[in-house]
Amino acid sequence: MVDFVFLDSGTGGIPYLMHLLEIKPDAKCVYVGDTVNFPYGEKNHEQIVSAVLNCVKVIIEKFSPKVIVLACNTMSVNSLDVLREVFPNQIFVGTVPAIKLAAKVSKKRKIGLLATKATVEHPYNKDLKNHFAQDCQMFLRGDPKLISFIEHESFTATSREREEACKEAVKYFAQKDCDVIILGCTHFLNIKKEMQKVCGSDIQVVDSVEGVVNRALDVFSKIQKTNDGNESKINTNYRAKLFVTGFNDKKDKKEYDEICSRYKLEFGGIL
Repeated sequence: MVDFVFLDSGTGGIPYLMHLLEIKPDAKCVYVGDTVNFPYGEKNHEQIVSAVLNCVKVIIEKFSPKVIVLACNTMSVNSLDVLREVFPNQIFVGTVPAIKLAAKVSKKRKIGLLATKATVEHPYNKDLKNHFAQDCQMFLRGDPKLISFIEHESFTATSREREEACKEAVKYFAQKDCDVIILGCTHFLNIKKEMQKVCGSDIQVVDSVEGVVNRALDVFSKIQKTNDGNESKINTNYRAKLFVTGFNDKKDKKEYDEICSRYKLEFGGIL
């Protein structure tokens, strides 16, 4: 049994895992990237739900996690309700675009949402905007090209190459006079530093990492209290593990080794 499993379409959601481990270093965590079905953002609703259900079934059977974090906006907005219905005894924490945070910090009342095509087109974003950002204009951009770069090239790319990859998206939102860009796909978290540098001081880049991790820790704490307060024992020998569902290219294994080395993860292999 593990404490948390982070599920994403690839390796983009690893910053969620790392942020949680900064707060709770004794947590037993597993990260699963559904690399066989990447990219999720180009799939329709039914395809996304089917892929996520298959992954979660395997995750529950193999790891018996206390909490599953969907470290992917596309997975969350399309499948979270279905998951809770199909697996009523499993606790899930979803990820949604930080529209509420963007509305809080925007002065021009013009905010940009950078995400996958599937997330951009999902009506849930309109609901979030109507609830938290009624007085804001929101401009949407689906960017599969940038997401593919992050998944397959960014971890071995130079800082300059990562900055160059951000420029087209930043230019789009700058032309719309936005002063906030929401990272609505977890893959973008891996180039947040470079994107903020390209944006300069006129545009603030925001994400949902802190909110999602705090929520995951909160529900985990409640589970522990329910179980007679038995907290997880600290195991200094345990390393968070990275699993993928398959390799699409011969160079993938090299990239995953690089990711594990960078984040001090153990590569668990193919799930």
